[in-house]
Amino acid sequence: MSVEYYRKKLIDLRKDVADEREAKKRDNERYAGYIKNATSTSSKASYRKQKIERAASHDRRIESLKRDIERAKDDLKRERERAKKK
Repeated sequence: MSVEYYRKKLIDLRKDVADEREAKKRDNERYAGYIKNATSTSSKASYRKQKIERAASHDRRIESLKRDIERAKDDLKRERERAKKK
């Protein structure tokens, strides 16, 4: 793969991380509204649980993307070294 490919991949991955953080923020706001407007304690508890699970899901996705970024950085470094040898 080329150096440009890895640069573009890094840009795309960083954008994906930012998008995921925004999605997490939107979900948290949505669930906060659900919790605030819930009529029964059981529905409030259910929404709280869903909010926690959804936030954890976003966190796992963000961590996965961060690992992908680190891998892409390593690949880019390796590709640059390979290009220098030529």
